[in-house]
Amino acid sequence: MAAFRRGVFCIGLSYASNLVRLSGALVRRQVMKFPTTIRKNWISLSAIGGLCAVPFSQKQDNLSHEALVRRASSLVTDSTNTFLSQTTLALVDSFTQYVKTIHTLMTIHKHYVASVSKLTPAEEDSVWQVIVRQRQEVSDLREDCKRFESNWMMAINLSKLAAETAYNAGADQASVTAQTSLQVAQSHVDQIRQLSMEAEKNLKESNAEDSQRIKLPAAMEEEDIPEAYLRED
Repeated sequence: MAAFRRGVFCIGLSYASNLVRLSGALVRRQVMKFPTTIRKNWISLSAIGGLCAVPFSQKQDNLSHEALVRRASSLVTDSTNTFLSQTTLALVDSFTQYVKTIHTLMTIHKHYVASVSKLTPAEEDSVWQVIVRQRQEVSDLREDCKRFESNWMMAINLSKLAAETAYNAGADQASVTAQTSLQVAQSHVDQIRQLSMEAEKNLKESNAEDSQRIKLPAAMEEEDIPEAYLRED
C-alpha cells in the first residue's frame, strides 16, 4: 500500500512539474515579446500548478534601498499633485459656471415677474422658455459639481497619503510640496464654495427655480381688440 502511495505521489509530482515547465515556457515566449528594458525588470514567481510575473525595479548601483524608496515616494507625490491640480481646476471651473448660471436665471426671472403684465402672450412664452432652459442648465451644472467634487475629494485623500508616505520615507521636500499643494487647492475650493452657497441662498429666496408660470388674465388678451368688434349687433 505504501509503495502504491509513493507511486501515485511520484506521478502527481511529475505531472505538476510538467505543468510548471509548460507554463514557464508559455510565459517566457510572451515576455520575449516585450522590449528589452521591460524584460530585464520582470521577476518570475513560480508555484506548483501555475506561474506569474511581477514587475520589480532592480537595485541601481551605489543607491541604497532607502534612497530608492525616497525617490519612489517623490514620484508618487508628483503624480498626486498633478491629479489634485487637475481635479481642483475642474471643480473650480464647474462651481464658477454654476454660480454664473444661477445669477443669470435670477436676473431673467426677476425681469419676467416685473414685466409679465406688459408682455404679449408670444413674448411671455418666449421668456418663459428661456427660464425653463436656464433651470435645466442650473440642475445639470449642480450634478457636474457633485461629480467633480467627488473626484477632488479622492485627490485630496491621495495627496494626504502621499505626503505622509514621503515624510516617513525621508523625502522631506516632496512631503512639503504635497502639503503646500493641498493648502492651495483647499483654499481655492473653499472660496468658490462660499460663492456657491451664497448664490444658492439667493436662488432659494428669489424662488426663481421653483416658481410657477404666471397666467395672463383673459382681459389682457382682449384689451387690444377695439370695443366695436366685441359688441353684438
